[in-house]
Amino acid sequence: MSIKIKTAEEIQKMRVAGKLAADVLEMIAPHVEVGVTTGKLNQIMHDYMTEEQGTIPATLNYHGFPASSCISINQVVCHGIPDDKKQLKNGDIVNIDVTVIKDGYHGDTSRMFEIGSVKPFASRLSKVAHECLWLGINAVKENATLHDVALAIQTHAEQNNYTVVKEYCGHGIGADFHEEPQVLHYASPELKQIVLKAGMVFTIEPMINMGKAGVKVLGDNWTVVTKDRKLSAQWEHTLVVTETGCEIFTLRTDEQPVLP
Repeated sequence: MSIKIKTAEEIQKMRVAGKLAADVLEMIAPHVEVGVTTGKLNQIMHDYMTEEQGTIPATLNYHGFPASSCISINQVVCHGIPDDKKQLKNGDIVNIDVTVIKDGYHGDTSRMFEIGSVKPFASRLSKVAHECLWLGINAVKENATLHDVALAIQTHAEQNNYTVVKEYCGHGIGADFHEEPQVLHYASPELKQIVLKAGMVFTIEPMINMGKAGVKVLGDNWTVVTKDRKLSAQWEHTLVVTETGCEIFTLRTDEQPVLP
């Protein structure tokens, strides 16, 4: 496994890309409401990225993915394809995932939205998934391991009677969208061998299911849903390991750490 340690110049470029990705999620927030289509949201974000930011939407045409964002509703775990006919409904929980490329470097982030009046059990799932993200981030420091990160996430999810998706994970990121290492969100022995060093850049993006952990890919070969059709929630940040902990590149201006 070859994990790239980013230079100061690369980290600065990723800092810029991460801020721009966060800006996309802040910009789109007022538009995420009952009745809007996921296709419309995708178009607004695409136009903002390409026309206002001067960024490249990394997902568009990535291995054939047809949109500039992933929008995943309710039982959709990840990689939901925006659709001009798919309207958001009262009570939905929605993940919007964006990745921008600026000056050759990627910024990758996602967050949950609650549409209208959401049932308490759905809101709680989103809240706990957010806590899982922050507990994982909190475990990042020099000479810790990815096992420490994964264990923090898995423990909190399971203490709340939720499950962690195993088939999809976080990842190293930089000039390439996906680099080493794979950042699993469940404790696995091999993760103890991956020691965190200053300059490592990766995403943490736990997918937390209300029911069982099993998932399946739909016929479009992209959309991932829970096998039991129960809800799933996900939050994501891109960060760099520092000598004192980590720096989150994709932190939004209105965001504070959310810990249980």
